[in-house]
Amino acid sequence: MLPRKVLSIVLLAGALSACSPQSPSSPLGSIPATAAGAGTPAVGIASATAQLGARIYNGNCVPCHQQNGAGIPGVYPGMAGSPVIVGDPAALALWVIKGQRPASMPAGRYSTQMLQFGWLKPADAAALFSFLRSNFGNSAPPVDADTVAKVLGP
Repeated sequence: MLPRKVLSIVLLAGALSACSPQSPSSPLGSIPATAAGAGTPAVGIASATAQLGARIYNGNCVPCHQQNGAGIPGVYPGMAGSPVIVGDPAALALWVIKGQRPASMPAGRYSTQMLQFGWLKPADAAALFSFLRSNFGNSAPPVDADTVAKVLGP
């Protein structure tokens, strides 16, 4: 069996290589039938925004946070009930896009660091955040592109 440090490095390297930015206009791929686990519908994939949010999540977030949003305990946080996800959309935008850790996510809780997704345009980020806030057992209101743009500034 590999020593724990070596195994951790191998797992982290694999996850990071899979987390590279992908174009949100790539094919839809597999949208989970359930994002919350326990049989809850992922989304009513009725709108283009919902489809875009699911596509961005599947193309960029799944390697770390997993298809079901459960994360990897002690390494990557889960999405369900996360105060970062369901809390202030401004803090979520600054965390995901600029890497500014929100107060609701204490430093040192996870052994990894969140990648910055600075390539996301406000509309793409809003679609992703709305997807996260309405899936995995979450029921927070959607986020609009103007809110994201205002937080990020020029």
